[in-house]
Amino acid sequence: MTKSATSQRHLRIYTEQPPKNIRPQIEAVACMPELARAFQAVTGFGLRNESGKLHVEEQPSEIATDASFANPQSPSRDAAERLAGSIADLLGELMQTRRALWQREAELAAGVPLVPHREEERHLAERLQSVLRSGVEAIGCDAGSLYLLDEATTELKMRSSWGLPFDRLTAPARPLQGALADLEALLGHAVVLDDPETMQMWNIPEQYPAAVCVPVSTPTTLLGTLWIFSKQQRDFNDRETNLLEIIAGRIASDLEREMLMRAGVDGQKLQKQLAAAERLQHNQLPTISPLLDQWDVAGWTSQAGGVGGAFHDWFCLPRGLLATSLGRSTDQGMAGAMTANVVKTAVRAHARYQHQTERLLQQVNLTLWTGSAGDQHASLFCGLIETSTGRVCCSSAGSLSALWLHADGWQSLAANAPRLGESPETTFEQFGQELQPGELLLVFSDTLRDAFDPQKRALGEQAVAEALRGKLDRPAEEIIAAVREQLTTHAVDCSSRDWTVLAIKRTG
Repeated sequence: MTKSATSQRHLRIYTEQPPKNIRPQIEAVACMPELARAFQAVTGFGLRNESGKLHVEEQPSEIATDASFANPQSPSRDAAERLAGSIADLLGELMQTRRALWQREAELAAGVPLVPHREEERHLAERLQSVLRSGVEAIGCDAGSLYLLDEATTELKMRSSWGLPFDRLTAPARPLQGALADLEALLGHAVVLDDPETMQMWNIPEQYPAAVCVPVSTPTTLLGTLWIFSKQQRDFNDRETNLLEIIAGRIASDLEREMLMRAGVDGQKLQKQLAAAERLQHNQLPTISPLLDQWDVAGWTSQAGGVGGAFHDWFCLPRGLLATSLGRSTDQGMAGAMTANVVKTAVRAHARYQHQTERLLQQVNLTLWTGSAGDQHASLFCGLIETSTGRVCCSSAGSLSALWLHADGWQSLAANAPRLGESPETTFEQFGQELQPGELLLVFSDTLRDAFDPQKRALGEQAVAEALRGKLDRPAEEIIAAVREQLTTHAVDCSSRDWTVLAIKRTG
């Protein structure tokens, strides 16, 4: 810490210097003296360490030669220097390892989680007041106060005090503008005031003959200032200001610990809620193919982060109809999950009475549009299957993919359409196909179709269709597994997006 004085009598500013980088030295290696003795005994030359480098001495140093190491054929100086260089390289690697261990231990110490104890000894208010009292008494002063910045960093509010009237805590916050001593302290200086004539100019918060102000901060955040007051006009030396800076650091640590504790508790609650939402969303996906003769249905949905906006669904309707749907919200995470749940619920509700897919999508679109602020959008595929004839009537919103796969090849059915939630007057078209035994309708999200490899090439519908060539005789679950394998092989990161795929197969 260095000291510069703008006034030899009235004001001193102490500027804190960053700590110097500490590195392990070769002298800290316990075996170094024995190594030097062995080197001298074998080579006949001394080994001297100077500024972390090893030097070969022509004459033996004070280290006595050990007869057990004596070598009648002493090597040349060049050989001794090469040996010393090799030893120096080995020691250098040891120093690097020690430094890495030193850094990792500090990182592990910082990674220890803060867990609130059920029997916390004292409230934060008591701890802050105790630290203030210790600081005041340690340097022989009479009062102290802690001022913290507001969120806008425009005011300083007293949050704790010692030796001052209790009603000071109810006083309004002090404007930061004009508080010259506080501003100087927040720049990283300790400000000492010991002249009553200059107190007014520096805008001291309490009327005392002498005071010192130090910053309260973490390595990344300015929190406020710590003031210590004396009833007697006095001086503050370097040791006392250093002690106050240590006390200010203790206060900053207590405040940061409290903030981290609260954030950790809130984070644990949020994690539990997210885990519950993930379980609920996963459990709502259908897992058993509908018990219908000659039909096999399977699906797979994966959410980025556990909770997301993708889904697949199927359910039976009266008169032998099977309803299927697949959708994906434009949002991910919790927002996407909420949108997806609205769309999925709306499909199930409107499909009970609306058996034309283009009108079904219109009703779902209207439900989403009227129930949101205009910022919720989704892609959706709806298919109604006449299980007795194999006729599939479909409509889609957004840019989903629907492939009809048969023995002779494949054909893309779906076309780009407006997304749900963009306008209450959006209309949708219906397309269809009559599936023959052994044929398959595969529907999947645009995220799967557009998944790219390290060369930024999209997977595409053709690659998906080619991956299923010769596999149409397999169960729908195996077809879904083949699509997943193709995605995993092709895509760079399979955990960054929401994916969903639905396979509808007529078996007979």
